[in-house]
Amino acid sequence: MIKVSILYPYRENGHFDSEYYSTRHMPLAARLFGDTLRGWSVDVGINAGPPGTPPPYVAAGHFLFDTIDAFYAVFEPHAQTLLDDIPNYTDGGNGTILISEIKVSA
Repeated sequence: MIKVSILYPYRENGHFDSEYYSTRHMPLAARLFGDTLRGWSVDVGINAGPPGTPPPYVAAGHFLFDTIDAFYAVFEPHAQTLLDDIPNYTDGGNGTILISEIKVSA
């Protein structure tokens, strides 16, 4: 199984609407990805460890797929729709993508 993570770096005075991201953008992606998607989640950054420190990432979205090919097969036809939605939740542009293999799952 693989995880596709989209990491949105914290920016001083940057705008990120985590409510829109969690309730509109990610469900949109989930609908577009259909049954190929195995699960999704959103992390909203709180801090970098010590109290009062800004988080390295303001948010991260995660998608689970069986294989990387399965991800690309459903992402590529819908990429523009998802990219066009980005200005609705952030002024920071695209996030950083990390595709990782899940070795252990609880």
